[in-house]
Amino acid sequence: MNNTLNEISKYLQEGQSIKVRELTIAALDNGYDYKKILDTLIEAMDIIGKKFKKNAIYVPEVLIASRAFNIALDIISPLIDPNTRTYLGKVVIGTVKGDLHDIGKNLVKMMFTGMGFEVIDLGVDISERQFVDAVKEHEADILAMSALLTTTMVNMKNTIKLLEVEGLRDQVKILIGGAPITSNYARTIGADYYTTDAASAAEMAKEIMNNNLGT
Repeated sequence: MNNTLNEISKYLQEGQSIKVRELTIAALDNGYDYKKILDTLIEAMDIIGKKFKKNAIYVPEVLIASRAFNIALDIISPLIDPNTRTYLGKVVIGTVKGDLHDIGKNLVKMMFTGMGFEVIDLGVDISERQFVDAVKEHEADILAMSALLTTTMVNMKNTIKLLEVEGLRDQVKILIGGAPITSNYARTIGADYYTTDAASAAEMAKEIMNNNLGT
């Protein structure tokens, strides 16, 4: 990696959005291939994820790094041919019905995006029907659901049941998380995976796709 790309990576990890924006624009003006810049951004976010998992950095640092990432991505996106861009996979994500918490969900979304996934963020207070319709419409590889309230956890189970009724359950892997969620609860309701934090969720999603490609 040359000096300009090194600097983009460095400043992204530091969350210096202005510097990342300036360097991204300068790199493009100097003839850099946007794919190399994109790879640099993704690699930097991967480093952020690993640091976060090791508690070397915390939520505020992840958020400002993600903001810098998104600013650079906004600059690059118009250059990307949608017919040639390849994603690691497609994820539908949201917080379940009755739950308005979004910080955890947003962190997971940022990690997924930084890992190279196409992410369809449905937002918060998402009903079973909205989840299922989005999985069907976008032909999602992974459905990621979040809940922070014990009273809303049941809506994860209800969503999985509706996927079964619609004949879609075997077409999508289900990843759940949130403060009250446990691995035992995930098994009980028929979810495929449970993770404790955003970085682990992104790594799990990558592993899911690698396993799918290997089959």
